[in-house]
Amino acid sequence: MRESGPSWALPGKQYERTTVSDEAARRPSDLFQRRFGATRPDQLWVADLTYVPTWSGFAYVPFITDVYSRRIVGWPVSNSL
Repeated sequence: MRESGPSWALPGKQYERTTVSDEAARRPSDLFQRRFGATRPDQLWVADLTYVPTWSGFAYVPFITDVYSRRIVGWPVSNSL
């Protein structure tokens, strides 16, 4: 793989930086104190965002997951953030 390069890399493409942290910015409060547990369905949902480079740009996919059942509740796909 090192010799041939990653097969997913698009030649000449730059990666888009989606997060630029400002250390001086005020952070939102942590409402769950990092205790991500739920005792029933639909009590707590968490989300994560990923992006995939394609030949025509990026595909952005946020996943919303129910913490109790650990199932994905939704996943819209878009060409913009």
